[in-house]
Amino acid sequence: MNDVRPARLEDARAIARIEVETWRSTYAGMLPDRVLLNMSERRQTASWSSFLRHRPDDVMVATSGNAIIGFGNCGTQRDSTIRFAGEIYTLYLSPDRQGEGSGRALLNCLFQRLVQTGHATALAWVVKANPARFFYERLGGQQIMHRPIPVGGQPVDAVAYGWRNLTDALAKTAQSGDGMTGEPPIH
Repeated sequence: MNDVRPARLEDARAIARIEVETWRSTYAGMLPDRVLLNMSERRQTASWSSFLRHRPDDVMVATSGNAIIGFGNCGTQRDSTIRFAGEIYTLYLSPDRQGEGSGRALLNCLFQRLVQTGHATALAWVVKANPARFFYERLGGQQIMHRPIPVGGQPVDAVAYGWRNLTDALAKTAQSGDGMTGEPPIH
């Protein structure tokens, strides 16, 4: 059975492994090859360790037994020109574990965290070419804007999905246990 729990510092390595694995499997042909080839589990582990030391409550992991199969993190929205309070920064699942409901469960927990920290609205940026972006639409996200984002020095088209009422979004996603497929890797 899959579960979602807050991340712990000792989860940093598993989070990094999933991040590198999903980027390489999902974004081949979408992002510059050098970005994907230069990704390092060691560097990502250090980055996630630092994040978990400073903001541990903002990271959730999906587990199956004792194994971490996905993760996500959230916080205050990073672009002050956009009128959404919170942001889903990442939401990734191991490629072989997508479509099992863990993405929906992770998103629910991230929404709950945002509501607990006073964020009534949220958005998530997604690479436009990523077909898993429709996961957000199935869970009530509305396209609010698109723009290029720099990745490896090159612009990559991205779409922002937004939820204008996280309390309503939580109620809807909790009811949608319909075996959806095509779950993230999202960003």
